[in-house]
Amino acid sequence: MTELQIALAALGALAVIAILVFNRLQERKYRRQAESALASPAEDALLKSAQPSRETQPSPVRIEPVLREEVLSQAREAPAPPPSAPEPEPPSLRQEPEPAEPAPEAPAPPCAPQDQAIEYRIRILGGSIPASAFSEAMSRAKNLSKPVRWRGLPLGSQVWEELKAWSDRHYRQIVVSLQLADRNGSVDEAELGTLLTLVNEVARALNLRMQSDDAAEALERARQLDRFCVDVDVLIGLNVVARGEESLPLAVVRREVTAAGLSLAADGTFQLLDNRGEILFSLCNQESTPFHPDNFDSLQTRGVTLLFDVPRVADGLSVFDLMVGLGRKLAHESGGLLVDDNIRPLTDAGIEKIRRQLVQIYAKMDAKGLSSGSTQALRIFS
Repeated sequence: MTELQIALAALGALAVIAILVFNRLQERKYRRQAESALASPAEDALLKSAQPSRETQPSPVRIEPVLREEVLSQAREAPAPPPSAPEPEPPSLRQEPEPAEPAPEAPAPPCAPQDQAIEYRIRILGGSIPASAFSEAMSRAKNLSKPVRWRGLPLGSQVWEELKAWSDRHYRQIVVSLQLADRNGSVDEAELGTLLTLVNEVARALNLRMQSDDAAEALERARQLDRFCVDVDVLIGLNVVARGEESLPLAVVRREVTAAGLSLAADGTFQLLDNRGEILFSLCNQESTPFHPDNFDSLQTRGVTLLFDVPRVADGLSVFDLMVGLGRKLAHESGGLLVDDNIRPLTDAGIEKIRRQLVQIYAKMDAKGLSSGSTQALRIFS
């Protein structure tokens, strides 16, 4: 065979092989297309979106309106419910906290204490006022002729208290009150100015606010109060004296006053007290020697005196009647006489005259708003 024939035979063989390979590729291609055509037809994506199946479509999950990041995070974490499961409960999502209600305002402090009828008031205001800052001022104020009261409203409290300068207490308000008058007269301008200066020095040192009543108006009130005190400041004395040159039998006196409820006090007088411990009336020796448990057997006296401090006694008319009854009994039991301060015998008419005077005094005190035996009266007539 020639070389030409051999070359042609090789080319023919290659051509046959190429045709076989091409036919095999085509056969596999057509087989895949046939299998695909015989399989289940694919669902229409548009139809599935518009008409979902109840068996396969999960129930929608209700999500409360919260921040977008939180919703997405919880939606990713929540597992999908199985197709046949009942409709699940909406997932529990954290609600945004509602705006907090504003804190209630602190209650207003109670009114600063003051006895308008008989006092001049100075107020000191600040956030936290140390009580110790007023120690020196309180000490110097004791030299004034009229009583001064120092009271404070502690931090966090609604109750006023007496200022404790030696303590570590702190106050939001302090009130200093000067009594305008007493039995020794009315306060004067110099004393009022002294107290203002003492308080102002402390207030300026601590950068505190200070408020005070009008000084001129207070001085006028002091003068009016003093005139009123002069009109009603009455002390009634009833005396039981021995007849002739005899001495009064003190053993009888002690027996009768003790039976009437009077007790011997430290000052050597017998006193009848009310339930507050205030004296209703007292009995003293007319001589200079006070009574004492050890001297009754040896002591001799010409007489004793029953004393009734009119403006300091509540229900004064009843107490006066009680004292008159005791005086009459003492005179009868001791063989003495019941007389007035001028050593004149006290008759029923004389007793009734005193009673009428008491009615007038007590009416005047009530009209002034300073009833006898009241706390105010006890302070003024001390």
